[in-house]
Amino acid sequence: MIEAGAVIAGGHSLKDHEPKYGLCVTGFAKPKEIITNSGAKAGDILILTKALGTGILTTAAKAGLITKETEEAIIASMAMLNKSACEIMKSYSVKSCTDVTGFGFLGHAYEMGAGSGVTMELDAAAMPLFPETRSMARMGIIPAGAYANRAFLEDKLLIDPAVPTDLLDILFDPQTSGGLLIAVAKEHAEGLLDDMKKQNPASTVVGRVVAAENYTIHVV
Repeated sequence: MIEAGAVIAGGHSLKDHEPKYGLCVTGFAKPKEIITNSGAKAGDILILTKALGTGILTTAAKAGLITKETEEAIIASMAMLNKSACEIMKSYSVKSCTDVTGFGFLGHAYEMGAGSGVTMELDAAAMPLFPETRSMARMGIIPAGAYANRAFLEDKLLIDPAVPTDLLDILFDPQTSGGLLIAVAKEHAEGLLDDMKKQNPASTVVGRVVAAENYTIHVV
């Protein structure tokens, strides 16, 4: 909370079988500085700032199926705030952005595309992934939330038949403290990506925005 620049103003305790910790955030924002998830334009480049796979890998970690190195990598990523990435992004006059959390990568990409009235063309092979994510997905270590995300989105997507099943499962995987999905004008994409990689090397171009077609998401 200190790193985020916030103050904890109060709280409540409860007795339960599992430890729980949650926050309700209030604050102020300058209207002209608000970046919505509905401002993407055809021609924009899509950049993702963190690797995918935390839902699958935390599920696998509970069963002792992943290495210590992979477990440490996902913990470090989940503990990393998006604060620095946000500050970098704002210096490039980005018009549209969303975080990637419980609805999975495709769920949040769909929200951005639908809200912006465009089609999101996504490169499945370009997605940054944590080590062992694909091997766990091939083993069927998929959290229940991924199936719920798939059920909601399936009739809203166009998926090329060549996209591997395990990779598609990862795109539906609900993320904990995922990165930012940013739509940035093509002329600023290279500079933004270079700066993002200094903060998190996993930052990657994962697709582009095109004019609205008969579907909101096209996974190639």
